[in-house]
Amino acid sequence: MRPGSSSSVLTELLYTQAKEFLGIYDPAQGWFTQVNPAGVRLLGYPSEEVFLADPDHSLRQPPWSADQWQALGEQARREGHRAVEADIRRHTGEAFSAYLELTPFQDGEQAFFLIQITEQSRLQQAERALAHSVRRFEAVFTNATIGIIVCNRAGDIVSANELAGQQFGYPAAELLGQRIEVLVPNAAGRHHQQLRESFNAHPQVRGMGQHRVLRGQRQDGTDFPVEVSLSYFHLDEELYVVAYVLDVTAKHDAAQELGDQHQRVARLNADLEQKVADRTHALMITLAQLEKRGQELTQALAAEQELGEMKSRFVSMASHEFRTPLTGVLTSAELIADYAQGPQKDKQLKHVARIRSSVKHLNDILEEFLSVGRIEEGRVEATPATLDMAALLGETVVDVQGLLKAGQRIECEAGCAGLIRLDASLLRKILVNLLSNAIKYSGDHSVILVRANCQDCQLTLHVQDQGVGISQEDQEHLFERFFRARNVSTVPGTGLGLYIIAKYLELMGGTIALHSALNVGTTVTITIPYEDHSAD
Repeated sequence: MRPGSSSSVLTELLYTQAKEFLGIYDPAQGWFTQVNPAGVRLLGYPSEEVFLADPDHSLRQPPWSADQWQALGEQARREGHRAVEADIRRHTGEAFSAYLELTPFQDGEQAFFLIQITEQSRLQQAERALAHSVRRFEAVFTNATIGIIVCNRAGDIVSANELAGQQFGYPAAELLGQRIEVLVPNAAGRHHQQLRESFNAHPQVRGMGQHRVLRGQRQDGTDFPVEVSLSYFHLDEELYVVAYVLDVTAKHDAAQELGDQHQRVARLNADLEQKVADRTHALMITLAQLEKRGQELTQALAAEQELGEMKSRFVSMASHEFRTPLTGVLTSAELIADYAQGPQKDKQLKHVARIRSSVKHLNDILEEFLSVGRIEEGRVEATPATLDMAALLGETVVDVQGLLKAGQRIECEAGCAGLIRLDASLLRKILVNLLSNAIKYSGDHSVILVRANCQDCQLTLHVQDQGVGISQEDQEHLFERFFRARNVSTVPGTGLGLYIIAKYLELMGGTIALHSALNVGTTVTITIPYEDHSAD
């Protein structure tokens, strides 16, 4: 098929005059509709008809696919012309290098391509390869991300890329003809001539920053750190030196900052080491002082223990020694009472009663001293036995009746049914002591309440009075030896009662709690675990 719009002049020119392949390509058919005689000869076909009827429909070796033809045609239509290099296949199967050009045109409503194929000679191929190489070099040279400067043997700049000009503050064209020393005036101590002659005599590739960082100088006179690597090439027997220049300002600043940081860290380490040394020295002094204080405290504790033992032995000895004459005094008082007669009998009996009371009071004090001594010497132990708590409580209340003041009374609430296992002697002493304190520190006509409760193998005993009470400040010291509250300093006592109770409770595994308010009264609560009597 031949387009009907082609003129006879064009046909004559196309078929008879053109020395290169010219053909009309129909993209709808995917092959040529006509080709000139030169094209038939170029591809080695016997005739145009044989070419047009070629079933392979292939020009290129290896052949283009339909998609590749379509992509090539679309590029030609967008750009108006498209030229590519390709290996073209002759009818004999031989391939040759050619230059293929596509030009789109319309014939009525139908689109065609005018395709021209020009065989490349070896010279043309070399020239084209050289042109491509030059373009690639120019692309690399122009778009390099590092400054590139080319100098001749004399050190004159013959070429420089755009980035090199930017680095040194020059338009790239103004660098041409300048001596390289203008850009690095302080390099190698200004011995440029000797270094250049040495390099020219023995050119070699030198890596980036191989020796040291140089100072580049901009057109405005400011300088900046650079690293330079060198290469070379020969052209027409002439030596050319290529300098690759890298602006290392950021690297230099980072190194400077790193160096400053190292110095600061070193100073901080030195300060820290000094502080550690100072603290260590102070700590050693403190430890020595603590050791000395410890030795002093040990000695003081030993002395205090020895003094305590001496006090305990003295109290025990004095108590035993006092008890014999007191017994004699009490016996003599009893005899005087028996022999009292005459008009002075009442007065005699009154004085005898005072002697008895005083002797009893002294005996009670001595008993407390002896109890403390026995406790601290470890001679007191809890010995549980079966007892009736209600009976023990009633007996104890009866025993202290003689201590009651005018109008005082003791009310009992015993919530313990059955038998329990506890040390009856220690429990009785605890009760007597608590009741004696309640009676002593309560006024006339007051009520003392005693409640006992046995539940879950635990005895809870409350002794509540309506006495003078104890201040919050004094409550913190009540269980210390010989301590007495300030508001009862005029009432006779040793300050050992609660101390002894606390020690007895420790032996029995119990606890004591106290709640008191001044001029309201005091409630003492003790709790003691006990064994079931059936385990006896």
